[in-house]
Amino acid sequence: MNKCFKGFLTAVGVAGGVIGGLWVGTKLMSETKIRDIKPYFRHRSPYVFAHRGGMGLAPEHTVAAFDKASEFNVDGFEVDVRMTKDEEIVVFHDAYVDRTSNGAGRVSNMTLDELRALDFGYHFRDVEGNHPFRESEDAKIVTLKELIRKYPDKLINIDIKDAPESYEGSLMPSLLYRLITELDVMDRVLVTSFHDEQIERFRLYSGDDVALGAGEDQVRNAYLAYSSCFKHLYTPKADTFQIPPRYNNIPLDREGFIDYLQSLNVAVGYWVINEMDEMDSLIQKGAHSIVTDFPDISHHLLNERY
Repeated sequence: MNKCFKGFLTAVGVAGGVIGGLWVGTKLMSETKIRDIKPYFRHRSPYVFAHRGGMGLAPEHTVAAFDKASEFNVDGFEVDVRMTKDEEIVVFHDAYVDRTSNGAGRVSNMTLDELRALDFGYHFRDVEGNHPFRESEDAKIVTLKELIRKYPDKLINIDIKDAPESYEGSLMPSLLYRLITELDVMDRVLVTSFHDEQIERFRLYSGDDVALGAGEDQVRNAYLAYSSCFKHLYTPKADTFQIPPRYNNIPLDREGFIDYLQSLNVAVGYWVINEMDEMDSLIQKGAHSIVTDFPDISHHLLNERY
């Protein structure tokens, strides 16, 4: 064996010893912190959430959608929230009203009254290409307060859309927490965002009183820990991960990843799942919740197979 190769093996052995020593050391010194399960997650799973109220069946984020989804016994609604010009919280996804209404402009530049004048069923088409909800009173803008009060038996999954660097985003965490405490629904709501900073800002107000989701950074860190030999070092800050089955060709629906998060009392949910077989597969792997555009499909699945 030549000297170079012997040197290489020695270096590999030393590196392996260092890594092994680090693993043993951190394993001995660390204590895995298991999250307490919030009341929000103490119902029977799997949960089914109607995405934007069930946007496959009726105009998204409208009473028409929420009512239709309720017919299929969903556990709750996955909704997005934005702030209006007069600082009302409305359930709405886009920054602009153009895609879903007969109007135009930014939500944040319009008052609630101005938004109420718009027809949010204008662009919705059914499977036959018709517009059954145009000019319908059930296709109007809905405030978060109205949604929570109108459906007292539903869980509400709230996604903060306004970016943290925006004026609206800077106010949203405090306004949202104030509304949740005013309505006394701490056990019925989950607050999440793609922006980790918004979740952290909300946590400053809520502490441990409200269930929280994970932003993109948290999910990335958890998957890196799961994929390494340092799983024991990861401490989750969220009560649930709501993730797509795949992200940038990374399979987030691995049963091992689900088991790892569950061992930390982190509920794992997947969006947006619109095929019955995929719903079934994820539930079989241990998914806690399914977010879908078509609550009728999930209803048939759960009635037929569970």
